[in-house]
Amino acid sequence: MQTKTTIIIKRIVDGVLTVLLLFLMAYQVTGDVLHEWLGIGMTVTLVLHHILNRKWYKAVFKGKYSPYRIVMTAVNTLMLAAIALTALSGMSMSGHAVPFMYGLINVMTARTLHLAMSYWSFILMGVHIGLHIKAMTAKMSDRGKVIFNVILTGVSGVGLWLFLKSDIVKYITFRTLFAFLDYTTAKWIVILQNLAMLLFFVLVGYVLSEVTQKNKDKKYSVKPLVWVGCAIIIGVVMNFALKEKSADNSFGSSNWQNAKTTTAQTTSNQTITAIYETSKAEIPTAINDGFILIEGGSFNIGSPDSEN
Repeated sequence: MQTKTTIIIKRIVDGVLTVLLLFLMAYQVTGDVLHEWLGIGMTVTLVLHHILNRKWYKAVFKGKYSPYRIVMTAVNTLMLAAIALTALSGMSMSGHAVPFMYGLINVMTARTLHLAMSYWSFILMGVHIGLHIKAMTAKMSDRGKVIFNVILTGVSGVGLWLFLKSDIVKYITFRTLFAFLDYTTAKWIVILQNLAMLLFFVLVGYVLSEVTQKNKDKKYSVKPLVWVGCAIIIGVVMNFALKEKSADNSFGSSNWQNAKTTTAQTTSNQTITAIYETSKAEIPTAINDGFILIEGGSFNIGSPDSEN
């Protein structure tokens, strides 16, 4: 039997892990140095979490596996693998917390792996929390549970919309190799957005726990599917209704379209200079808007793997 002190410690550790997760997924809030140290703190706290729950490992190969236990074991195993890969790839890119581990994995590979695995860890941790929600809300009254489900469903719907809006699906499928972050949103709003997205996967885990455990009548309940269905509808409708219009890349200016360009090359020791000439007839009024027309082309971006 667990003592009351052990239970309290477990809850504190779980709370710390959740807070760390929300801030770790908000790189634009923490910055580079703090992000690395929070990652180290997350790793240490996770080790403590597994030590406190070591009995789970001892029981893995014992007893029968119910549908709920199968789901729980699968989620825990996948989450452990995702978190381990996130930590390893992150340390392989470290320039502050553990710089001696830099390059342990090829840096470009580590960057790609870290981006995908961090989001998978985020998703699976949300589902993991959700699988335990039923036990956490066991002492709630029936009315309290309904209110809880309504609030969770509403916030989860917004979270799904944010998840879709941020194109995180491309991150977890390795289709986006660089993170595109919004630095214009207030920091506290970024944290709340991460919380909303996390709660969607908490709802998914909550529903999985409900539909894989028998109730008092020894039946599996399908009612929770209504809650997740409503959240999905809210998220999808918001995604379509609030989807931003694609930007006009043409700049919509006939002045630019009519501009004539000529190039002149100087000696071989000098760079090529582009000279853009436009007649006064084509631009009746000169506008000094600070823009410069640059010809299309290609260039390399980033740094070599050998550079920290």
